[in-house]
Amino acid sequence: MIPYILCLALLAVGIYAMIAKKNVIKIILGLMIAEYAVNLLLVTVGYRNGGHVPILMAGETSEQFVRGSVDPLAQAVVLVSMITSLSVLLVSVALAVRIYQKYGTFDITEIRKLKG
Repeated sequence: MIPYILCLALLAVGIYAMIAKKNVIKIILGLMIAEYAVNLLLVTVGYRNGGHVPILMAGETSEQFVRGSVDPLAQAVVLVSMITSLSVLLVSVALAVRIYQKYGTFDITEIRKLKG
């Protein structure tokens, strides 16, 4: 139960940073924190305590792994999500650099004033 609460707390921190902060860099960091929280939540949900290992090598039995197992589908989803979040990070940082070059600031309130 505690890992779920920690994941949700991390997600709340990321959402707070995206909503309340006025700096573009802090908003991007909040987005990354929220994405990492979702990835962590997916891996946590995929863990099965006392579950059977889905893939075994020759000569191994599932009784050798008594602690639990992680669902490989959740791991695959997290891997795809990490690749996608990296591309989102690169595009948003490039956009932030371009905004700074054009307006000379990272502050969203100043950028909205200059919109015209």
